[in-house]
Amino acid sequence: MKRYECLACGYIYDPKKGDPDAGIKPGTAFEDLPEDWVCPECGADKDEFEPVE
Repeated sequence: MKRYECLACGYIYDPKKGDPDAGIKPGTAFEDLPEDWVCPECGADKDEFEPVE
């Protein structure tokens, strides 16, 4: 599973870690995040993220 970086603040969403504070379990792919999920650092929408190589 790919990691994704927030273009607004540089936060990296790592599917291995998930986003426990938002109820996202480890192992959740970025594509499987709810549409209303936002960056936990700055509140940017999912469309503000791009894959990290």
